[in-house]
Amino acid sequence: MTTPDLHATDLLAAYDSQLRAHLPDPLPAGATVERDGPLVRLRGLDEGGFITYPDLGGLDGAELDALIARQTAYFAERGESVEWKLHGHDRPADLADRLRAAGFVPEATETVVVGAVAPLAAAVPVVPEGVRLREVTARADLDRIARLGEIIYPGTSRQWWADAMEREIAADPQSVTIVVAETDDEARTVVCAAWIRYVAGTAFGTLWGGGTHPEHRRRGIYKALVAYRARLADQRGFTLLQVDASDSSRPILERLGFTPLTTTTPYVFRP
Repeated sequence: MTTPDLHATDLLAAYDSQLRAHLPDPLPAGATVERDGPLVRLRGLDEGGFITYPDLGGLDGAELDALIARQTAYFAERGESVEWKLHGHDRPADLADRLRAAGFVPEATETVVVGAVAPLAAAVPVVPEGVRLREVTARADLDRIARLGEIIYPGTSRQWWADAMEREIAADPQSVTIVVAETDDEARTVVCAAWIRYVAGTAFGTLWGGGTHPEHRRRGIYKALVAYRARLADQRGFTLLQVDASDSSRPILERLGFTPLTTTTPYVFRP
């Protein structure tokens, strides 16, 4: 379902100009930002580096290949991985081929969706019996979220989630709210975790996380967390919510009224 007054073309323009150009301010401890032509290079936010840009300013051919090569050389020298966030509407059309030729490897594609806050905030967050929602900031809770991530993504370490969220909260506690769905028994098992970032100077709150424990899926917990975070955004005056939606969450979000705009694919270079 597409909200009638949200036109995809206008929303995509707002997404490009407001979110893709935005940088964290203040930066979390240990994070750095550098520019190389149209690119912005961020380090120290997550487990590796990150490359973003509103657009490439018409670069193509040998100039574009040289720009890409500078990024692989930069991160190879430091022994760090880096993610180039490629959008489906980025130009030139052969950018993905050029990234692969330089050693970047594509990971799972997601869909960028945007929804209006007001109707989403009007919904009452309803969780199953025996589950409650709670906002968290304590390191012990962040560690519990990381352990949930390792259940959802077996064979991976998600400790960097807790580390990154702790630094983010310390840098600007008003910029993010982290919410867990947990059992209301003595064990207080975290069954879902999600967070919202309030992007200062834009119309957007951005939704992250939402992964649910396999034993607690299809019970409406993810939907409840969307409504809860929409209410938080509404209280702060934000009018739009944006999500990089996986194939599993996209149908839920579209039923709630989010509009698909483009795709995003992480292209990752590992030295």
